[in-house]
Amino acid sequence: MAINKLALIRYKIIDNCLRQTHRKWTLEDLIEKVSDGIYELEGIHSGVSKRTIQGDIQLMRSNKLGYNAPIVVIKRKFYTYGDPNYSISNSPLSDNDMSKMKDAVDILKHLNGFSYFEEMSDMIARLENNLSKQESESASYIQLENNKLLKGLHWITPIHKAIREKTPLLITYKSFKSKSEQEAVYFPYLLKEYRNRWFLICKPKKGKTLVTLALDRIEDLAEMARSGYIPYDGIDFERYYADTIGVTKSERDRGHRIILQIDSYNAPYVTTKPIHASQQLLKTEEDGSILIRLDVVLNFELEREILGFGECIKVLAPKILRDRIKRRSYKMLQQYLTSTKDC
Repeated sequence: MAINKLALIRYKIIDNCLRQTHRKWTLEDLIEKVSDGIYELEGIHSGVSKRTIQGDIQLMRSNKLGYNAPIVVIKRKFYTYGDPNYSISNSPLSDNDMSKMKDAVDILKHLNGFSYFEEMSDMIARLENNLSKQESESASYIQLENNKLLKGLHWITPIHKAIREKTPLLITYKSFKSKSEQEAVYFPYLLKEYRNRWFLICKPKKGKTLVTLALDRIEDLAEMARSGYIPYDGIDFERYYADTIGVTKSERDRGHRIILQIDSYNAPYVTTKPIHASQQLLKTEEDGSILIRLDVVLNFELEREILGFGECIKVLAPKILRDRIKRRSYKMLQQYLTSTKDC
């Protein structure tokens, strides 16, 4: 049941009134108090009707919002709480609310890369503990992909701060291919996650094109003077990555027309969970296999996605991608044809 902001304000004002046991509250008193409160908080002059307040009281008495408020009428005129210690602020969570709160806690616990959520860890733990007290222990119904062994997650917060505040970063970086670490100044523009790994899209001070740095390869970073920051002036990143699987892309890369054949067994999976947002179904063969089209750049992530299907997928076009997959598949086969002892 959806509740709007004004309704919540009315419930709170009525609750505050009925908790004041030293005063007797008529329906007219409640209408006046609620009207004044809404004007003060929201600037609304029209006030509230008698029917609205009567409906609010009835709803607060019911279990629809989980309040079950013990509102009684004395001498057929004065409204009060039968339990002087009652308040809607103290009412227990409904089963539905409890379920939603547990789901929210599970999601908050997953977002551990940002220090905002690290700072909330104590509150999350207390919330989780209170929830478990209010209901019998039960298994979590949400399990998000998470790898606690990932490196570089502690860089997320300072990089995010640098992006927001437009601050250049002095980054010490060591790629997998480099024998030694390199130090350079970068202008940070975007944090991007792909398959549980985080990347920084930025531009080196001594460079003209965007580069992608993996956070798990950053050795150190430090903020530089903001006055030296050069803003990004290219197309927005939603459009920039619209034709990309993953994060590997240069500003010169353009999407290619990719034609793939998927066998009948995997066709339903690819149909219901597209490989990319550009996916189009071109044809369904008599044997149940399908032909699909993707419009994406040729990069490592695309090749890995295709290779992940193994023998169940075939690249029909373009030839350059077909040859790459053929070559990598052949090398993979050689790994198993080479005579080696079983482990």
